Amino acid sequence: MKIAFGCDHGGFPAKKDVIEYLINSGHEVIDAGTFSDESCDYPDFAIKVCKSVLDGSADKGILICGTGIGMSIAANKVNGIRCAHVTDEFSAEMTRRHNDTNVIALGARITSVELIIKLIDIFLNTSFDGGRHENRVNKVMEIEKNN
Repeated sequence: MKIAFGCDHGGFPAKKDVIEYLINSGHEVIDAGTFSDESCDYPDFAIKVCKSVLDGSADKGILICGTGIGMSIAANKVNGIRCAHVTDEFSAEMTRRHNDTNVIALGARITSVELIIKLIDIFLNTSFDGGRHENRVNKVMEIEKNN
């Protein structure tokens, strides 16, 4: 799977371990930055990752900042992106099964690297259930289209 990855300075401490995990798991990684721990603006990296998902150069996106909240907010401003801020295993699974999310946002200051990797693994390996959930996702996308 092709994964677009982006982080700001708050997510930078987890970056090396996450990308290493993804590559060792057989994924191709598109690294959208940041490339240092210098202060930077998370929306710049969220948009790069989201554009990669939307144009098809990536299958899924992973965003990491200090809390995951800012990245999630920025990503969800992009038409066609469904991003979930995830902090636990159940949410990582359900965001794929019920919401068909294409991007995940995580917080390196509130979640250990080990748990971040576990949540990413669940996110990447869980399929969308479809069925009644497909109708709900379509309604959400309709809200986006009309607003």
